[in-house]
Amino acid sequence: MSTPSSVLVVGSGAAGLSVVESLRRKGYREPITLLGEEIGTPYDRPPLSKQVLAGTWEAERTHLRTRDVLDALDTEFVLGDRALSLDAAKRTVRTESGAELGAEAVVVATGLHARRLPALSGVAGVHVLRTLEDAARLRGELLEADRVVVVGDGVLGSEIAATARLMGADVTLMGPQAAPMQAQLGLEVAQLLAALHTGHGVRLRPDTLVEALETADGRVTGVRPVDGGTVPADLVVAAVGSVPATDWLAGSGLVLEDGVVCDSRCRAAEGIYAAGDVARFHHEVLDRSLRHENRTNATEQAMLVAANILGEDRPYTPLPYFWTDQLGVKIQVYGLPTPSSTAHIVEGGTREGRFVAQFRDGEGSPVAVLGWNMPKQARLHRQQLLDRYAPAPR
Repeated sequence: MSTPSSVLVVGSGAAGLSVVESLRRKGYREPITLLGEEIGTPYDRPPLSKQVLAGTWEAERTHLRTRDVLDALDTEFVLGDRALSLDAAKRTVRTESGAELGAEAVVVATGLHARRLPALSGVAGVHVLRTLEDAARLRGELLEADRVVVVGDGVLGSEIAATARLMGADVTLMGPQAAPMQAQLGLEVAQLLAALHTGHGVRLRPDTLVEALETADGRVTGVRPVDGGTVPADLVVAAVGSVPATDWLAGSGLVLEDGVVCDSRCRAAEGIYAAGDVARFHHEVLDRSLRHENRTNATEQAMLVAANILGEDRPYTPLPYFWTDQLGVKIQVYGLPTPSSTAHIVEGGTREGRFVAQFRDGEGSPVAVLGWNMPKQARLHRQQLLDRYAPAPR
């Protein structure tokens, strides 16, 4: 495979920028263009639901790189222009401004869109949180709100509820699970997270779906669950998941199934790759299709894509990983807990508020490691998982 004479990266988030940086670090000196929908400097998203929302960070602190560092990448940044379509055969992208950008290699790194439910849309006081602009709007209203309802009990919803409570609001967190983040943590650890939230005054409404909003003069006044009653609210945050930003790829010829479908090299078609939240890749070790929505994956997958663009032909076989900070607790998870796996504490304890848990399948084999306020120890315990995720020698 010859080195491409030019590269176009679509998406200016962490994954897109990391592709550019990795190419340059590896000595690639041909033209690179980075196309992004948002106008400003590429920024980091994890702080939005925590430091930015709480006001402990200014927006500038989320910027991934300074202007000088970006300039040194010798890359054409086309920002504030949305990709509308891709011609996979010609490897050209048409944008909202009418521009047509092409390159010998194209990387799709367009990330996610916040999912919006019809029952939670079109009313003042109802927010989603995906962009820096979303965070600024939400923070402005949070400072004035007394009663906040967060709909969605996954990672983002739990983080927003925790931040809003620390800001002094009366917070209700509702969602379809028995405990917050049960899908990511398993029921036993999720129940500990539930106790952490209730201990800080967050009201939990588990196993709850939303039917509609209550409004007055076009503004939300409450949330009506399907099981009856109304939860009063001055402000509602919908954190009901995200969808891969692939709408612009309809008709492109790429396979789209909850993301851009790729092979184990993160290649979606000849000369076209995907990286970050939008990429659904084949994991050779697990022999299954995966799509990861987390910051670590965005960087690691981008580095792998850059290597493969330059002909290294490496499979992407990451050990899945994510973290969350809530109410003074840092939770880290390596691997993939399953509904049938059980958690066993291998270091520390729940009473001390610091522990490492190992998740084991029905045969007793470890499938994941979780650290609760024990980041160093969790990293040490992940080693046996890393050995399992190593790709087979070729």
